[in-house]
Amino acid sequence: MRKLVLLGGGYGNMRILLRLLPNNLPEDVQITLVDRAPFHSLKTEFYALAAGTTPEKHIRVGFPEHERLSVVYGEIEKIDKTNKAVLLEGGKSVEYDDLVIGLGCEDKYHGVPGADEYTYSIQTMAKSRETYNTLCGLPSGSVVGIVGAGLSGIELASELRESRADLKIKLFDRGERILKDFPERLSNYVKKWFDKNDVEVIANSNITKVEKNELFNHDEHISVDAVVWTAGIQPVKVVRDLELEADRSGRVVVTQYMDLPNDENVYIVGDCAASQFGPSAQLAEEQAEHIVRVLKLRWKGEVLPEKMPEIKLKGFMGALGKKQGFVYLADKTVTGRIARLMKSGLLWMYKRHNG
Repeated sequence: MRKLVLLGGGYGNMRILLRLLPNNLPEDVQITLVDRAPFHSLKTEFYALAAGTTPEKHIRVGFPEHERLSVVYGEIEKIDKTNKAVLLEGGKSVEYDDLVIGLGCEDKYHGVPGADEYTYSIQTMAKSRETYNTLCGLPSGSVVGIVGAGLSGIELASELRESRADLKIKLFDRGERILKDFPERLSNYVKKWFDKNDVEVIANSNITKVEKNELFNHDEHISVDAVVWTAGIQPVKVVRDLELEADRSGRVVVTQYMDLPNDENVYIVGDCAASQFGPSAQLAEEQAEHIVRVLKLRWKGEVLPEKMPEIKLKGFMGALGKKQGFVYLADKTVTGRIARLMKSGLLWMYKRHNG
């Protein structure tokens, strides 16, 4: 049996499983999925878990079941490309013929002193739980700083406001305006929502240091009771330890077939893979579609296309609490209640198709 090993049960590898199971997997291929958790976590919703507005069970999806799919649980310590094996804590080893690395990302602190030690995270389910316990346990009137006003920071700030009207929330944005790379109308809508709901947006910020209960924005000292970091990501350490060629953000350089330039049996998907686009669930799924196509051709011994189709993303959706939201789709902007319903509907469809 040929061994296909998928590292990580994120959006990319879930799409691979969806496309191969139950009826599109060759009879001579066995799949092994390796993950630390016994379920697929909806990472795009971790902000709501951290804010306390969505219970954990609502952002989990079970892995599919199939006679030629086995799931191995554990922490990955090392990927041994030379011997085609994945080493887990406790000495267990999983051998592969084809490997798809979809292990996601962790926070990147850009060398800011104290950021790693004194900030909370929403990058994993476990860290989002910890952030929830802290934020929802704060006394009334406490100050929460959220560093980074990208989609994650915006959604966390708005959802936390809905969860805790008694907190003072400060959202630090490096740019002159929120979502500066998108239409000004979208930025203005989000900023007006924050103004109306008493979330302070601090533009042109530069966090230079974090201490316990204190943030340093440029030379200004700001007292805080908790800080959540959403200001940058990088591939997880086990991928960085491979010392592969990477782009400026640390993501691994791949060919158009999503494999390594010097190893056609190792594929990278999701937040670890270099791309012209920023990391997202949508991007991971599109990359997974490429990988499935390439795997099927290679398993059949057929020639790969000279040019793979260009990956095109449809846009993005964001929530402002449970009642308002924003959508940027096909160069068009939708805001308000309809946008929030669109995001909720997309989440419902995803859970229905993958659950």
